[in-house]
Amino acid sequence: MSPSGRSQVLFLVLLSLSPRTMLSRHIEEDPPSDGLYSLLGLEQKSESEDFIFKRPLRCLDMLATEGHFTFAAAAEAPHQLACAAFVIGEPDEVIGLELSDVDVDCDAGDFIKIFDGWVLKGEKFPSSEDHPLPLQRRYTDVCSSAAAARATRSSQNVAMVFFRVRNPDSGFTLVVKKLRNPFPCNVMSQSPEGSFTMVMAHQHRNCSFSVVYPVEIQLTQLSLGHAKSNQLGPKARLSSGCRGSGDYVEVLGGNGVDTSHMFPVADLCFPLIGLAQMKIGCDNSVVRLVSSGNYVNRVSFRYRLLRRDRLPEAHENAVDNVCNVE
Repeated sequence: MSPSGRSQVLFLVLLSLSPRTMLSRHIEEDPPSDGLYSLLGLEQKSESEDFIFKRPLRCLDMLATEGHFTFAAAAEAPHQLACAAFVIGEPDEVIGLELSDVDVDCDAGDFIKIFDGWVLKGEKFPSSEDHPLPLQRRYTDVCSSAAAARATRSSQNVAMVFFRVRNPDSGFTLVVKKLRNPFPCNVMSQSPEGSFTMVMAHQHRNCSFSVVYPVEIQLTQLSLGHAKSNQLGPKARLSSGCRGSGDYVEVLGGNGVDTSHMFPVADLCFPLIGLAQMKIGCDNSVVRLVSSGNYVNRVSFRYRLLRRDRLPEAHENAVDNVCNVE
């Protein structure tokens, strides 16, 4: 499936999580009490490297391709409240965003804000615990005098643009570029199936890989500096007491995107026998690597959509479902 197709599937999943709707109404820390997003249809667009892809930017949009996306306020919608564009790349990409042809009336209440990450149902991805920047530095406000530049780069493969433009024919153009990231950390997956390896070398930092689907996760390799092993070895255990070690992997499940609000499925800080297999029937499933900075830590895993007809038999390292699979 193309990136455009995967992003449409992910977008529909995010919007169809009723009654646990994940979409936040506002990115600001003090959201207004009014305002709801309108669900607008998504059209699959062809991709080519031979030309600059251009199309209108919808009030509620998901962008997974490079290109120019132009928003123009409509005369029939003068009371438009709040809009949001979610931008996503491949796991090994970061997002470059640039605003051009900006025509908004900040004094009248219009705004354009760029957020380094995503906000869904008031929760942020990556969480404040996992992001390298303090929260205030993750915002770029076009209407603020402190925002000297209208170009920014995300720290991970997702970014968000939140805006309100109400004067007819006013608007802006958002330029999206994908940039290669040789050391990906904090990833939102577009697909419910795949594999990934997270590596953290001598950095005191946490990395999360998030899949916004119920999935079965299998850890295939775990290498933690203090464990003195690069392969899954004979002293396996799933533990709830690894947090004091400073270097461990935890698997989380929940119905939001902030890892600090999710349910712990398992902590792993020792080598394992065979595969560590976990079935997580939640809206969101996360593998999180916590590193003290003293070692080179590595975890490899694969994941696939959790369906009733594919539920495997329990094995010795299996962990039962955390959430109900509806």
